[in-house]
Amino acid sequence: MKTALAFKDLPKDYRKLLNLHMLRPLHDKLDYENAIEILDAMAGHDLNPDQDDYFEALCLLVEAYESAHLPGIPVKKGLKLLKHLMEENKMSAAELARLLGTDRSLGVRILNGERSLTIDHIKKLAVRFHLPVAVFIS
Repeated sequence: MKTALAFKDLPKDYRKLLNLHMLRPLHDKLDYENAIEILDAMAGHDLNPDQDDYFEALCLLVEAYESAHLPGIPVKKGLKLLKHLMEENKMSAAELARLLGTDRSLGVRILNGERSLTIDHIKKLAVRFHLPVAVFIS
């Protein structure tokens, strides 16, 4: 039985994170599952700069694998996907702002393309909609 990776057990510096899981193209389902496990453990936590860089790079690798190997992943990405998910879930801009932990006006500005999603926003959206963080990066 596989044990779940916990954030508290993850290294704090980039080199040690690389020792845990090297950043290289994902070639098979096992590579992909290992990468997702690490992303899941990191999502929703306050990351230091090394962890944040590693997280972003691993998201890009996961996104590339999903695009090539998982046709069920939505074609929409980033803001288009967010708008679609909000419509499907009958969410308002105010509810988006509440989910992101920001003031109400930021939800409207994000939806209008005036403000970008931060990595913290993306992590919260991934948890809320049960999707890989990579689909919110455009």
